[in-house]
Amino acid sequence: MNLSEKLTHTINTDTTPLLLNLSKKEDQKQLEQLFEKSLIAQVVDTYEDQLTELVEIRNPEKAFLENFTEIVQQFIQERSESLPLWQQGNWAYYSWSQTLVHILEDDEFQECRFNRNHNFITREEQKIFYNSTIGIAGLSVGNSVALNLAIEGGAKTIKLADFDELSITNLNRIRTGVHSLGTAKTTICARQIYELNPYAQVIIFDKGMQEETIDEFYDSPKLDIVIDELDNLGMKVLMREKAKEKKIPLIMATDNGDDGIVDIERHDLEDTEFFGGRIGQISYKDLLHLSKFEIGKYASQIIGPENVHSKMLGSLDQLGKTLVSWPQLGGAALLNGAAVAYTARKILTNAPLINGRAMVSLDAILTPKCALEEELKKRQELISK
Repeated sequence: MNLSEKLTHTINTDTTPLLLNLSKKEDQKQLEQLFEKSLIAQVVDTYEDQLTELVEIRNPEKAFLENFTEIVQQFIQERSESLPLWQQGNWAYYSWSQTLVHILEDDEFQECRFNRNHNFITREEQKIFYNSTIGIAGLSVGNSVALNLAIEGGAKTIKLADFDELSITNLNRIRTGVHSLGTAKTTICARQIYELNPYAQVIIFDKGMQEETIDEFYDSPKLDIVIDELDNLGMKVLMREKAKEKKIPLIMATDNGDDGIVDIERHDLEDTEFFGGRIGQISYKDLLHLSKFEIGKYASQIIGPENVHSKMLGSLDQLGKTLVSWPQLGGAALLNGAAVAYTARKILTNAPLINGRAMVSLDAILTPKCALEEELKKRQELISK
């Protein structure tokens, strides 16, 4: 076989790590087979370091004592009396990177992982946040949302809906690398979540949000919160109809230049208007097949023309001329991801929170007043055309 024949595009579609308990003979045999087939390229074993941190966080009053190392060694020795360390905890095998990682068992793993959240997030709040189920539809900004949730220890169960594969033009706002080109966005996101938390449960809807499966997305298991990051305006409306029917809070974040706009619809608490009433009463079926230009117009209306950055307003006029899509920035995706994760946590823990819209604006904080005034003037000029 010549070199050109070997250069065939292949994709590993696995999304879930294999968890092995090496105190069990059958799991030992499974691991031996992986080694025999040369399917393990890297072994990461920091198990003793993880145990050290476990002792530290359980005994903060002893962590700075001179004999702390002796305390840790005694703990490890006592643990080793029942089983050798290599048979303790679990080993997570990630087939897509051929990496084997030794980790603490679930409860101890989460205890260590959440420790630095306390007490910005209390232990009781963390428990509620972690045991929630959150659905995310659309994995551009949605990718940043999912990773922020996972990093902060939220939503052990996450549902992901997207039909698309990663293309090169996505690399300005989705946190991955060129090795993921051509891979389903749901696959990329699920892997990233599992790499943060091997004990997560990620449920994938790789055909995206569809009328035929939307009830399953909301109900099996039931969502505590749903997050809308779709482009399809008709499906955005259907998501709200379902959220209202099932009394589930809905969050949407919208990129706006370097800034973000977060919309919170508390369908769990009260009769909330879709999109804050900005586009009136509409049927999703009438909106399923809009062009990018028409979507952009509706998006501007939902955002509010007065809030749309002048460069976005100018760009909408250039669709089909000098641009093939409206602009988006990676920084805004990350900002929105953090804002939505924050909002979800506040809803789940019954913390004070608005029902409506919040502007998350770096421009408002960091741009001089005179430049902001000039920007507002440009917006008004473009809106009036």
